[in-house]
Amino acid sequence: MFESLGEKLNNAFKKFRNKGKLTEADVKAGMREIKLALLEADVNFKVVRDFIKIVSERAVGAEVLESLLPAQQVVKIVNEELTRLMGGSQSKLTIASKPPTVIMMVGLQGAGKTTHAGKLAGMYKKQGKRPLLVACDVYRPAAIKQLQVVGEKLDIPVFTMGDKVSPVQIAKEGIQYANQKGHDMVFIDTAGRLQIDEVLMDELKNIKAEVNPTEILLTVDAMIGQESVNVAQTFNDLLDITGVILTKLDGDTRGGAALSIRYVTGKPIKFVGTGEKLDTIEPFHPDRMASRILGMGDVLTLIDKAQAAYDEKQAEALEQKMRQQTFTLDDYLAQLAQLKSMGNLDQLMAMMPGVKPGALKDAKIDESVLARTEAIIRSMTPREREKPDIINASRKKRIAAGSGTSVEEVNKLLKQFEQMLKMMKQFSDMGKTRQGKKMLGRMKMPF
Repeated sequence: MFESLGEKLNNAFKKFRNKGKLTEADVKAGMREIKLALLEADVNFKVVRDFIKIVSERAVGAEVLESLLPAQQVVKIVNEELTRLMGGSQSKLTIASKPPTVIMMVGLQGAGKTTHAGKLAGMYKKQGKRPLLVACDVYRPAAIKQLQVVGEKLDIPVFTMGDKVSPVQIAKEGIQYANQKGHDMVFIDTAGRLQIDEVLMDELKNIKAEVNPTEILLTVDAMIGQESVNVAQTFNDLLDITGVILTKLDGDTRGGAALSIRYVTGKPIKFVGTGEKLDTIEPFHPDRMASRILGMGDVLTLIDKAQAAYDEKQAEALEQKMRQQTFTLDDYLAQLAQLKSMGNLDQLMAMMPGVKPGALKDAKIDESVLARTEAIIRSMTPREREKPDIINASRKKRIAAGSGTSVEEVNKLLKQFEQMLKMMKQFSDMGKTRQGKKMLGRMKMPF
């Protein structure tokens, strides 16, 4: 997402960077480029008009025209205004003062409502909550079964009364069940339609009136562009939603929805879905998203992902192994698993500062390399993983055959591992000095 927009905005900034000082004419020409970039990204026209007006007014002020680095000032202004446009700061989910917190999930069919009900429940389960999923979509074939499959994968219970009972009754009894069983969060998966109709909205209004939800979250497909903004506006007018989950941000979307929804509806984007797996959901941070768009990276989200995957006890044991130089291929395998649990490597790389949007589109990271490395190590005996120097030519042939790789790939892995051990020995030797101990103490693998 935002690759094309990011590239076009950075091209527009080049007009400013080539100038020692900026004139109002320079600003006007650059703003024209930024305006076209936003419109091509499917940003709502009214949003673009007001955004350009505010940025232009600030850009022709003294802070830019009299600055020693005017181009950087313009980028700073655009960054600040993009952040403001998307809500300014993170809008967190409201937690009810008296449990359970009731989250009503609404949206059109195909937006990922059922899956994201599960994703959200899974996210809060990791935070120590006891979520319950309630199946209120009695119309779509296999909708209840889909929610049950999601619940089973996440080990979260699903309350259902079949498809013959009214959704209002199911929602009401689902909350009663949550109170009885001690669930402190309830996620109600409601029915969707291919398009908004009166019957759907009346049903949703009735559920809202019956259960008085803490939050009404609208799931919107970012891939449908400007239409997603229209959908959000209609649902908000009829239900007074409290927030939006923007899905499919990992797809080939132009990003206009993320920049328009808050402005048009007045309601915040609270979460974004970034993939198909059940852990690919993130809180939405306007400032971090603005930085991603402008190619400034998103180190804070990268750190969040690292901390989520980080096992402190494992890290302490690993540090000890490094000090004692007893690091094995089993430890190496554990580090690969931790890295993989952080998510898609292309997305992680795109969060690094200086990696411009679009820069990686033709340089895909081959995640199959990690899979082959894992297969090679798993094809070794416990003794070989502990003492790789015993792996001779015949053992390499057996390992290659067992992992579906080649002897050359086995050799390459063993050489990389040997180099890593040498590097660890250097750090261990450094650790004998006071400064070295400080450095070694701060080292956390694999980051």
